Amino acid sequence: MADNTVNSPAPGSWLERRFALHARGSTVRTECLAGITGFLAAAYLLVVIPGLLAIGGMDKGAATTGTILVFVAGTLLMAFYANLPFIVGPGIGGSVLVGVTLAGSEGIGWQTGLGIACWSGILFFLLTRFGLREVVTRSVPQSIKLGLTASIGLFVAVLGFRNAGLVLANAKTNALMLGDFLAPGALVALAGLFLAIALQARRVPGAILWAILFATLVGIPLGVTKLPSSFIDVPHSLTPVLGHIDMLGALNIAFLPFLFVFFASEFFSTMGTTLAVGGEAGLLDEEGNMPNINRPFMVDSIAAALGPWVGIPAATALIESSAAAEAGGKTGMTALAAAVMFLLMLLFTPVALMIPKEATAPALILIGLNMFSGLRKVDLASFTDGLPVLMMVMITLIANSFGTGIAGGLLFYIVIKAIAGKWRDIPVGLWILAIPLVYYFATLVKH
Repeated sequence: MADNTVNSPAPGSWLERRFALHARGSTVRTECLAGITGFLAAAYLLVVIPGLLAIGGMDKGAATTGTILVFVAGTLLMAFYANLPFIVGPGIGGSVLVGVTLAGSEGIGWQTGLGIACWSGILFFLLTRFGLREVVTRSVPQSIKLGLTASIGLFVAVLGFRNAGLVLANAKTNALMLGDFLAPGALVALAGLFLAIALQARRVPGAILWAILFATLVGIPLGVTKLPSSFIDVPHSLTPVLGHIDMLGALNIAFLPFLFVFFASEFFSTMGTTLAVGGEAGLLDEEGNMPNINRPFMVDSIAAALGPWVGIPAATALIESSAAAEAGGKTGMTALAAAVMFLLMLLFTPVALMIPKEATAPALILIGLNMFSGLRKVDLASFTDGLPVLMMVMITLIANSFGTGIAGGLLFYIVIKAIAGKWRDIPVGLWILAIPLVYYFATLVKH
């Protein structure tokens, strides 16, 4: 047990008072190493997030700077306000929704998408501030919450396959088809995918990031990766995205399903991540609850509300924080160390911008497929619980929109439960939500 005191700050020091290292059985060295480990696990998002937002027309350089700033600000807030070893940053689901679904497929500008994301963050903040999160939790069926992750995961995985060139859209049959696996882009993606699988199987920290970097190097001789003139440079200006947010345009009832997607993913992923990572770090009580759980909720809601103003939607506590917890992180000092690492990346944005979408495709594929794990918790043997979830996943694939998929899943839940005579299983709040969702589908059909 002597190791617990090595490199520990003296009692009464600033570090001890701020992060309570001794009380949680940690040391400066352990917390710093855990923060670096968490950074390596989440650093691939510095490449993936700007790439997704650029699909919708956002300036990639500005989005890269914005992504780094959101990581730094959100993670520092988690460190000093919540004193937890969580990394806060933009999630893939929200970036897919803004850059691919809204701006790419639905024809809705990314400025409006950022507005929807901001309103979601504000709603999340208000519900957290006034202690109403339990009301929302009770209104959405548990099976839908679990299936929500799988639905988003399907969309993300298919996007990864398409970015890799492994799956193509057949214009004649209006269906998906296999691409050319020997094409340069596909070879780059496969190289990264196989390495990521090998490293993850061996539990190597930062496996996805190393796979992205390896695939980028493979892409140089194949002509897929374009080298920049300089690897170190000043950060790109935020001007193309700073304040470019349409708050009024986002107040459209047709966008309600997308608002729900943002809110649900932020709300439930925060709860799941907090409990999962908190358990890994030994921060839960005997009943599996985390003391002062509203603090990480407040941090996430603030980050989610302010991030869109610098062009970055859906900031939340990331599940990649589990890598930091596994490395021994127990306090906010872990988050502080990770934030410093992200801040240093401002000088290396040319490196991030040169990484092609084929190199980031393995990250999307693996993360999307891993998100299917939530389905195992759904009682698929129960027809009235399992069928709405499966319908939600199928509608997501058919409509190429997980906003539409989740809206459909909620409506199917109401209809199936009602037909089966299980009226008491339908929360009152879900009946209220059904009204705008029906309107959404009626509008969708007309278009």
